[in-house]
Amino acid sequence: MTVTQPFFKSSMVVSSTWQGLERLVVRLLMLKNFEHVWLVGGAGDGGADVIATLPGREGSAERRWLIQVKRYKSPVGEEVAKETLKALVRYQAHVPVIVSSSGFTASVHRWKDEVRRQQGISFQLWDAATIESLGRELPSEPIVLQPGSTLRLRDYQEEGITRILERYFDRVSRSALVVLATGLGKTVTAAEAVRRIRVQSQRSLRVLVLAHTIDLVHQLERSFWPFMSSEDASCIIGGGQRPASFDELTQYAFVFAVRDSVWEAQERGVFPNDIFDIVVVDECHHLGARTYEEVLDRLEAGTNAGPFLMGLTATPWRPSGEGLGPRFDDPVVEVDLPRGLRDGYLANVDYRIFTDNVDWERLRAEKGDRYTPEKINRTLFISEWDDGVIERTQESWSELTGVRRGIVFCGTIAHANTVAQKINQLGFATASVLSSKGADGRALTTVERSRILWDFASGKIEILCAVDVLNEGIDVPDVNLVVFQRVTHSRRIFIQQLGRGLRLRPGKEKVVVLDFVTDIRRFAEGLILDRALDADGPRPGDVKHISQRSKVTFMRRTEEDFNSKVFLTQWLKDMENVASAGEDASVLAFPDLTKLPSGR
Repeated sequence: MTVTQPFFKSSMVVSSTWQGLERLVVRLLMLKNFEHVWLVGGAGDGGADVIATLPGREGSAERRWLIQVKRYKSPVGEEVAKETLKALVRYQAHVPVIVSSSGFTASVHRWKDEVRRQQGISFQLWDAATIESLGRELPSEPIVLQPGSTLRLRDYQEEGITRILERYFDRVSRSALVVLATGLGKTVTAAEAVRRIRVQSQRSLRVLVLAHTIDLVHQLERSFWPFMSSEDASCIIGGGQRPASFDELTQYAFVFAVRDSVWEAQERGVFPNDIFDIVVVDECHHLGARTYEEVLDRLEAGTNAGPFLMGLTATPWRPSGEGLGPRFDDPVVEVDLPRGLRDGYLANVDYRIFTDNVDWERLRAEKGDRYTPEKINRTLFISEWDDGVIERTQESWSELTGVRRGIVFCGTIAHANTVAQKINQLGFATASVLSSKGADGRALTTVERSRILWDFASGKIEILCAVDVLNEGIDVPDVNLVVFQRVTHSRRIFIQQLGRGLRLRPGKEKVVVLDFVTDIRRFAEGLILDRALDADGPRPGDVKHISQRSKVTFMRRTEEDFNSKVFLTQWLKDMENVASAGEDASVLAFPDLTKLPSGR
């Protein structure tokens, strides 16, 4: 069986696909202690494939690096170098780098020297030999074991990892299920468990990590890198990416793959089902789909004859409501969002649900028996009230201390532009719009999007007004203000958006969430969270005093709206059904109007 190769070896550089070479560079920069390392490459990238920030030493400013990556059959010439110089200006970066798997022409080296003399810009040229040389300078141990590593496993993660190792080595079971809510580190738990298994096994075990979308696959590979030795190479299968031949998979210690891509290769009889020792399935609540079941059956994952199977999910049931058996036994660890908040594993949440735009008087005039969410929403809520929203946002911004970052989720591009303009006019923060399209309807270019995100991460932009983006894929732990000004009927998207502010960060006291709700189901979500956070609170006759770090408050202007909370609690008794109801589901009984809060 072919021995796996270090990811930085020159032969790996030369044989990589262009996508693989870009990701190789990303990994190298991360291991070199760069921050905000982002893969930009794609149509309209403006001459940048990777951008990264190198923190300045004490007293000096950070430096922005821009990397152009070329996998050509022949050496790179002056045209690419000149394009990279233009990109340096577009991205407002400082250090240009060109990476070429086939080296550079002599004219590029002469041009580089001329630019340095005339403009003071120092180009770096990395060929395969240079990358291997840089790679050999890296420590062999994973980032998580290096001095200065900030990884501190939590008790529940250690408990889960211990149980995974027991199942693997004692063969008590050939599978393990990890159930952790968003932000609680299920990928970290799996990656550290895999690392320990490989170390204790004292052999180069091969790992296959599966997910149902290419975006998740990319995120997983990046999340696993800190737990991998620099001697371990990884590759991706899916989204048009894969090695030239599936026989080459034996060179890689880790393979990250889209479920459907593996299934298609299995159907053609070219996928090597027997080379893996561990299979990890992310978002494993998607199991039950025919393709997933057939992929795992062909791999014999979770059986005595096949690889050990590990499943990761935040919801231990399929969309149909069924459990995840027979693939998995009970979870080795299970922590939900409320417990994560109560126990301090996530940023303290000060969740404020505003009722200023609720028209209780109009509800009094309604008659009927059963109502759908759509009907109640049309009855209950008045139109947008931007000035009030901006006032509450400014007040909350002034409460925050230290580093401040905010995200306002807006429903339309026009609305996002209005909100950003009002914030900038008031001057309490710098705001910018991030969406798939600009105000003129033109698609936002990769250059524009990357520059905005770069500025947001560094603090040049403090508040992003986001439309149809930022549900996932960007992790800025500094975010401590989240404002909901759009309706989402997807609980998954709602949790993803909320999760933008839940990451812990030194000096971050809490995340303030302002929910200017326009959907009865969001009231139900808030009440569910409030009830869950209060699960361990004091009861009548209990003299125990606790500090409730996370809380949900119903607000009208700047005052707590206790009456509305009481009324909604009584009305929406079956909160889970209301929160997950479709537009036309008749789940809302007509309320007792004698207990209706006073009008506006």
